[in-house]
Amino acid sequence: MVRVGELEQFIGWLVGNHAQRELDKCSGRTFRNQHAWCWRVKPIATVTGESYDEIQVDGTYLCDGWCLLTAVNGAGEVINWQWCDKESTAAYKALIGPIPPPRVVVCDGGIGFQSAAKELWPETKIQRCLVHVQRNIRTYVTTNPRTDAGKGMRKLSLNLTRVKTQDDAEKWLLALEAWHQLSRDLINEKTYATAEGAQRPTWAKADCSWWWTHDRLRKAWNLLQGLVKKQQLFTFLNEEFAGLGISSTTNRIEGATNCCIKDLLRRHRGMPSAHQRRAVDWWCYLHSPHPKQPATFIKSEYFAKKPKAKPRLEPDPIPGDLGTGIELLDGGDGIWVRKGWGGRHK
Repeated sequence: MVRVGELEQFIGWLVGNHAQRELDKCSGRTFRNQHAWCWRVKPIATVTGESYDEIQVDGTYLCDGWCLLTAVNGAGEVINWQWCDKESTAAYKALIGPIPPPRVVVCDGGIGFQSAAKELWPETKIQRCLVHVQRNIRTYVTTNPRTDAGKGMRKLSLNLTRVKTQDDAEKWLLALEAWHQLSRDLINEKTYATAEGAQRPTWAKADCSWWWTHDRLRKAWNLLQGLVKKQQLFTFLNEEFAGLGISSTTNRIEGATNCCIKDLLRRHRGMPSAHQRRAVDWWCYLHSPHPKQPATFIKSEYFAKKPKAKPRLEPDPIPGDLGTGIELLDGGDGIWVRKGWGGRHK
């Protein structure tokens, strides 16, 4: 069927590196005219119901502010994807709702996903991406902290990705507790609004009487302490997951899926937002575990020619209608045939 060939040729151009004229031996305009109907064919993710040991979930903002949520399995295959305006709970529910709960999910810790997973995957263990934790700590203490406590916190965050065994994890937790013992008084220090020389920070409320002096350092400590209490920092080292090769980061999404998608959009820069999203849809579908033939998504109405619009007939003028022309030419009533600039007449 010629339409099947056209769709396959279109997808080959959309996700490939070839120019339009190289695929069909014709001009780009001819290619676009012949394959215009292909933009209406939308691939749909096929969720087989297979249960996975590990799933990674992440979101990235792409064309015109659209956010793409993706879920990949341990092999890096796209299980499902979802377009949204922001990483909300509703968007993540739409993403993970059709997927059976995995044993472990690796995520960046967004509030939207945490809420969705708590409701839909209550028994699934969470592994926070250690690279994202490092980035969060870097945001709080910067890359070059001035205080000794800030330098110690920065060093702890850098050592996170070096933890490979249970012994490494225990040593890291001891180092975190030692840091807290040395910096406890510092992170609990308060500044009162009535103190001499006290300058209210921009984030503090106008009516607050005090604030944490080292607020950002305290936030870094609270982040790590909270993850340790929730047991989401070293889930990949749990004995129950031994031999499964659970990841400690979402690099499989960021370094593979998201990177390839952004490269795809870079090659097709200038396309309308709707076309860019359709290109991403096809890329995700072709990298899903069990993709079907693209021809299964073809519907007859996609390429049916639209009926030509009938010419609109103007109604016959009604006899006696007043015209718009000037009929009095003698100037008796002050009406003249105007000529020249400024309405001058001869």
